[in-house]
Amino acid sequence: MTLAVRYLAARTLDTAPAETSPPGPGEVELAPAYVGICGTDLHIFHGDMDARVAAPAVLGHEMSGRILRVGPGLEGWSPGDAVTVMPLRWDGTCPACRAGHQHICQHLDFIGIDSPGAMQQRWTVPASTLIRLPGSLPLDRAALVEPTAVAVHDVGRAKVRDGEKVVVVGGGPVGILIALVTQAAGADVRVVELSAHRRLLAEELGLTAWDPSADDVPELVRQWTGDAGADVAFEVSGAAGGVDTAVEVLGVRGRLCLVAIHPRPREVNLHRFFWRELTLVGARLYDRSDFEKAVALVADGTVPAERLISKVVPLTQAPAAFEALEGGGDVMKILVDCSDARGATDEAQGAAV
Repeated sequence: MTLAVRYLAARTLDTAPAETSPPGPGEVELAPAYVGICGTDLHIFHGDMDARVAAPAVLGHEMSGRILRVGPGLEGWSPGDAVTVMPLRWDGTCPACRAGHQHICQHLDFIGIDSPGAMQQRWTVPASTLIRLPGSLPLDRAALVEPTAVAVHDVGRAKVRDGEKVVVVGGGPVGILIALVTQAAGADVRVVELSAHRRLLAEELGLTAWDPSADDVPELVRQWTGDAGADVAFEVSGAAGGVDTAVEVLGVRGRLCLVAIHPRPREVNLHRFFWRELTLVGARLYDRSDFEKAVALVADGTVPAERLISKVVPLTQAPAAFEALEGGGDVMKILVDCSDARGATDEAQGAAV
């Protein structure tokens, strides 16, 4: 038996024993090291996804860890290998898959939502979901590869080009990651964020951040762009006001990339879309190339993952960490330490003999 963090009902989590089984053909058993708590996990915690999540459910999909055991006949992977997981399983037969868009399969199994996730001491997954990590990359930083892959995919969907002016509305973890990836692509970027703590972190990371409660953001954009407006805006706030800002700052033929999950319909200034010939682009999840680029960005320090980690808590304190994240502004990323330290390491080494 090993421990797992489980969602039981709205605002109710526990840590309880979880059964593990040996990996079958095409599978590996992992020892998760660190698992990040993300906005989707908070949606689950609040009960907003009860129609999709079958309780008791093991949460977590932003992870890093090591292989403990490999299934029969599996080649290319060995106990002790450092990995992260692209938590997607698709059917390969639906219209989306047949069109080459497997990551948004119409019957997608998002591991950690639709099936058991990583917030446990042992986790069996298909080997096809593994992404190899460089041995030099600390596993706590590697836990931010998944949200970095989200940012890479978002920037790709928006087709950000060198020299463009970009506004990121929402300076939480994904917003900051989008800004960093955008900057690495050669764009000039501004972050719009209410939280003073998050604005300060953005500035410390070399970004320019504006306070929408005190600054006239559209006027600042007008001055910054010579009255042209931004080329791209990312809506990452999930708020109605964020949508308004993202639309208003765009110039002629600007692109709005919708990243945040909006749980209810929003009013949108469609006249602005008509008048300026704007484009709205949705961005969801990622593919393997996004993950591989994210590994490189975290490993070479382009994304300083360690600066985004606010706190690391042991597995047994994960329920309290969810409550701490509800305050939002003064916290960026909380990691759950799932390792049982020496036990997991010794088992991996023993399996390799």
